[in-house]
Amino acid sequence: MVIVTTIRRDVLTLPAAELGPDNPLPPLRPLDEPHRVEDRDGLPREMARQIGYEPLRSLLPVHVRDGYERVREPRALDTLVIENDRLRATVLPGLGGRIASLLHKPTGRELLYRNPVFQPAHFALNGAWFSGGIEWNIGATGHTTLACAPLHAARVTAPDGGEMLRLWEWERLRDLPFQVDLWLPEDSDFLYVGVRVRNPHEKPVPTYWWSNIAVPEERRVLAPADEAYHFGYERRLRRVPVPSYADVRQLPHAADYFYDLPAGRRRWIAALDEDGHGLVQTSTDVLRGRKLFVWGAGRGGRRWQEWLTEPGTGGYCEIQAGLARTQLEHVRLDAESEVAWLEAYGPLSCAPEAGEVEARLEAVLPRADVDAAYAAWRPYADSEPGETLATGSGWGALEVLRADWKMPGTPFDESTLGEEQEPWLHLLRVGSLPEPRRVRPPGGTLVAPHWRDMLETAPATPLTEYHLGVAQWHAGDRAQAVRSWERALELAPSVWPLLRCLAVADRQIDNHERAADRYAEAFDDLCRERRDAGELWTAATAALGREAIEALLAVRRTGQARTVWERLHPATRARGRFRFIEAGLLLAEGRRDAARAVFEEHFEVADLREGAEAVGRLWERVSDEPLPERYDFRMR
Repeated sequence: MVIVTTIRRDVLTLPAAELGPDNPLPPLRPLDEPHRVEDRDGLPREMARQIGYEPLRSLLPVHVRDGYERVREPRALDTLVIENDRLRATVLPGLGGRIASLLHKPTGRELLYRNPVFQPAHFALNGAWFSGGIEWNIGATGHTTLACAPLHAARVTAPDGGEMLRLWEWERLRDLPFQVDLWLPEDSDFLYVGVRVRNPHEKPVPTYWWSNIAVPEERRVLAPADEAYHFGYERRLRRVPVPSYADVRQLPHAADYFYDLPAGRRRWIAALDEDGHGLVQTSTDVLRGRKLFVWGAGRGGRRWQEWLTEPGTGGYCEIQAGLARTQLEHVRLDAESEVAWLEAYGPLSCAPEAGEVEARLEAVLPRADVDAAYAAWRPYADSEPGETLATGSGWGALEVLRADWKMPGTPFDESTLGEEQEPWLHLLRVGSLPEPRRVRPPGGTLVAPHWRDMLETAPATPLTEYHLGVAQWHAGDRAQAVRSWERALELAPSVWPLLRCLAVADRQIDNHERAADRYAEAFDDLCRERRDAGELWTAATAALGREAIEALLAVRRTGQARTVWERLHPATRARGRFRFIEAGLLLAEGRRDAARAVFEEHFEVADLREGAEAVGRLWERVSDEPLPERYDFRMR
């Protein structure tokens, strides 16, 4: 048999914004997640239980990614291309393993929405995310923290003897390794995707998965369901009839429709154009949920479409598939167990009606063939990778070293350990955190119970007490965290990281005056300590300055807030986020006309959060006129 599937490296050049540095401050404040349900009455018992099952309350140990802007220049993105005679899939291993394009070669049709730009926006749980293609969402409700992060990638033998592309990483919010295997059987019109999530721990862990597929927004979306659960970003779910294509096109605001697929029905979702051509996704039954997301026809939705793509290039909607009926749920993954399934993506042409789609899908890819492909793949999920094609983070290697876990098929090799893991490797092997070689903002903190235990038994240096406090805060032991930070203050050569943590703690208990005092003192200390205007110090100054101004304005200390503003780097003050902060500062100083002038000069808050309404609220305070279209991001 001649194997015609190939995997090769390539480059995709796009107008792209730089990701910039991560925010170096630990994310201690409560998670601001717009996908929440406050009233679970009337929902099915299983759904209500899973909505309440250990929702994510903290981003730790992950840092926020907010260093990007909106200046786009041509940049080369590394890709991995897997293709046969029928399909070509272009994968971005450095950006969460996203499939940027799925081209049906005989017809020349692009089956996905292919974003013409790379523009990060604040949609991932930890900030930077971009639209388009097929993304793999693991972790917790929301877009994965790995959306703009590198994954490991390698060649592996496929079930038919050809080549398979394996992507894998360690998801840090839930401490779970996962893998995504992509292959194209000979002469196949369908890309097969085998997914496995493992729980190596001795206790159950909540898990979450949704495969999100962007398609052109004018497509008719069909699934085997008559009813759906509607979520309109108003923090409630309600059961409704599946909307018609005309209904969807007229929606004024963003909306999620989670299809209620009947038990026993085949799992699939399709998006077809007016001529009946488009994409179908199907899977084994474990991946039970299907969803449609649309931005809506209102001004806010149209503005978001432009924000995430490029004006005049057409919008997108998303069809999705997940482990639960809705994205607001987490499912239990038992101790030392795994969950796995197979997905298939390919072209479909038929009348855009659910019955026609199901019949045509069964003709071109029978349900039994998908189940058989899954069974054939399972023994290959443990196959050791061959040639390395891309490298992810060293966090998995650190965890494997700590617990001496065996991870067949997904090796987390010691060679991937880097500078970020170095102090934690020292703690693991020597029992102490090493003193930093130079003055710099502290790195990230590991907060899982086993790392917290190691910090508690390590020598109580100021740096150890700082990290211990962060881990205790994450565990919910707020009083002990404060005690750890206060102990560290007595001997710490650098006090601003500790003061900032204590200021956050003060705000949590509504002691806003003391929080403002500590923020002001922390910012003074940072400005004395910073060594240069390099990327790391600039990011720290911007992050701390932003929080300090907010805390000082909350207690009407506008003079001190102005002092913090003036000590920011000029390049920071010129960023859109800080122009917005400046407008708020001017308004607090009683300079309403000057605040309005900032709006009239035009700014773009690059890291505007999905669902955020702060820009519109501030406009209402500086002007009696309607909100200008360029600032209208309302999702409800």
